[in-house]
Amino acid sequence: MIYGITLVLLSIIAVPSLVLSKKPNAKELLEKIEPYQGWIGLVFCFWGVWGIITSILNIGWLTTAPIWWITLLAGSVVEATLGFMLGFGLINKLFLGKNEKAKEKAAEIRSKIAPKQGKLGILGIIVGIWMIVASFLFTIA
Repeated sequence: MIYGITLVLLSIIAVPSLVLSKKPNAKELLEKIEPYQGWIGLVFCFWGVWGIITSILNIGWLTTAPIWWITLLAGSVVEATLGFMLGFGLINKLFLGKNEKAKEKAAEIRSKIAPKQGKLGILGIIVGIWMIVASFLFTIA
């Protein structure tokens, strides 16, 4: 359930235009979060990568809880991607600062997925809500 909640929150940060069209007074809150957007993105990128690793390590769930396993993997991929998008500047500065080739590759990846950030954010909200619901439906003991 925590993956779902964090994915919904991250998606809301990633799609500010959608939030502002529904709640105009949310602009102040989004402006307060903006200076921390890089760190938020970095944390969620690692959180998403950890979710991908967790789902791979627990691939046995495919036989016992396939829907939950696919949900966990899909949510983690969306979370890692959105986190990468939001934290790109900080990731570039902290981890890729000395390697020009890695910087170019990261910029190339970002340029390919940047136009899809809004759609990815909406997908993140949907998958996040599904993850919350699925955590109640498909509890693994």
